[in-house]
Amino acid sequence: MSLDVSPALLEQAERGEVDEAAFVDCVRTSLPYAWNMISSLVAQLRVDGGEFADNQTPPPDERARGQLLRALASDAIRGALERHFGVRLAFQNCHRVAVFPLDSSADERLARFTSIRGQLLNQSPELRDC
Repeated sequence: MSLDVSPALLEQAERGEVDEAAFVDCVRTSLPYAWNMISSLVAQLRVDGGEFADNQTPPPDERARGQLLRALASDAIRGALERHFGVRLAFQNCHRVAVFPLDSSADERLARFTSIRGQLLNQSPELRDC
């Protein structure tokens, strides 16, 4: 799953600095499933409060799964999304995306979520091939 980069954005990159808002918009339009997943979790976190909000529903198809993997495996994309939404992102398996507030109130929960123990406890036979 690649980004659909406009000629204007590519030209910016070739010249040097890229406008991050334009990059975020490229991510939004190129990876709509991932964008919608993350933005809905951010909204849930803001409405419900708490330490984090997460998704535990597998993507509907491999294309959607690929979008999540692309968005969260790329340091540039992930960092831009975190700055845009003002959250910290975490990822387990191939679909469990979580958003955490930037403040230190969720540090302990984030550490548990991203720990080796947390990863192992989030395993199940149906997720082995995802």
